[in-house]
Amino acid sequence: MLRSSSGPASLPRVLSRLSLRRPSFHPTRRVNMSGLHVDALNPAILNVQYAVRGELAIKAEEHRETLKAGGDHGLPFDKIISSNIGNPQQAGLDQPPITFNRQIAALMEWPALAEVAKDAFPADVIARAQELQREIGSIGAYSHSQGVPFIRRSVAKFIEERDGYPADPNHIFLTAGASAGVSLLISMLISGPKSGVLIPIPQYPLYTATLAAYSGAGIPYHLDEEAEWATSAPDIEHAIQNARKDGVVPKALVIINPGNPTGALLDETTMEHVVRLCEQHNLVLLADEVYQSNLHSPGTHPFTSFKKVVRALGSSIPLVSFHSISKGVTGECGRRGGYFELANVRDDVRALMYKMVSVGLCPPLAGQIGVDCMVRPPREGEPSYVLWKEETDRTHAALAQRTKTMAARLNALPGASCVHSPGALYLYPRIWLPDAAIEAAHKAGKEPDAFYALELLNETGICVVPGSGFGQKEGQYHYRLTCLCPGVEDYVGALERFHHGFLERYGGL
Repeated sequence: MLRSSSGPASLPRVLSRLSLRRPSFHPTRRVNMSGLHVDALNPAILNVQYAVRGELAIKAEEHRETLKAGGDHGLPFDKIISSNIGNPQQAGLDQPPITFNRQIAALMEWPALAEVAKDAFPADVIARAQELQREIGSIGAYSHSQGVPFIRRSVAKFIEERDGYPADPNHIFLTAGASAGVSLLISMLISGPKSGVLIPIPQYPLYTATLAAYSGAGIPYHLDEEAEWATSAPDIEHAIQNARKDGVVPKALVIINPGNPTGALLDETTMEHVVRLCEQHNLVLLADEVYQSNLHSPGTHPFTSFKKVVRALGSSIPLVSFHSISKGVTGECGRRGGYFELANVRDDVRALMYKMVSVGLCPPLAGQIGVDCMVRPPREGEPSYVLWKEETDRTHAALAQRTKTMAARLNALPGASCVHSPGALYLYPRIWLPDAAIEAAHKAGKEPDAFYALELLNETGICVVPGSGFGQKEGQYHYRLTCLCPGVEDYVGALERFHHGFLERYGGL
């Protein structure tokens, strides 16, 4: 059972929006087994909801297919803008891949290419590919279940250089994206329906979906929108106490830093308070740090890892830190590469993790190679460095500028406000909806912000994710949109025209 730190009044709304009700089991129910039916399935999966690819995304794909068919499609737009997901290289978003990474990938797929196209690859690319080939062999073969040992050593060195503290390759698991690691940890932590995991609200729906799949209890704690979506240790403490009153045992605390969907970054003082709170309540800290290189204002909002804070404090809390090649300037979502690092985790627990990942044999080799490229980019003075620096600087600058422009324009709209995002790939504006719009949404059987987002999609082709999919306080409405979309002037202009029209239509102006 969820318990909201904002008070009992918001509990039913949070439950209904995030679909974390525990499944109902009917041991005496007769199941029709003549063919596969829903009644024959694990009832927990009926409670899984993933708003990022939910109703809005499905409708957007229907529109996309209509547009592809050509002819008189009858839609008031000529393209779909996929602002619902952080998928940088998706058609229409078109973040360019890093040349160095793709060159390494090409030579790993077909080593003979180095001879076939002798002048196509810089010397450092050829040397790196040959080094990986010696360590891996064919990428068509399974690797070590925990990931290629050589690449895990590269990850350990990256972490040591980032934090200034040692990292053990044996405590690093390469994964098929960070999501696979999160799913593994939650599956192991949930020992019964009263096992709880503290999750930020708003949160990335991966967490509520995975908890629902394993019949666990989500324990929401609210981020403070008025303080730039700050994380508050007292609010987390309050959520813990409320959960225990309901008989839920908090086992872990999720921190997303930089935040998704908010883009907020934790300062070191707050991080220290969080670590002490985990010590006090014997919590595993799950640090989702996949956006650590997406920093729009690094001078004022730098990233600090929880590994660094835990080591600096000499803390013994169990810490699991996640990273991915899907975000940052790498943006290689489809290759499915990531890792998690364990700190202060017992060897017998780590052995059980190894047993579980071995069931899946190994993470994708393409993703593992992508991780190596992410943690070992070209160094200054190497042939590929200049181009790598130009490409990564260009992507960082474009994301920062779009984020700034979009936040300013959204804040200028009536009935809207938007906290500027110093990190990640998104903005999460709040909207004040007229009573008539809320009434129309309820008549349509939809959450008001989902109703708004569906009308936005149907009128402009812009697909966003309603805040009800991430969680929010009672009576508040938001939506998440990505800052990856090019052509920001046209894109935001369409948002502005729709918003004004929506408010006029429902009596909000």
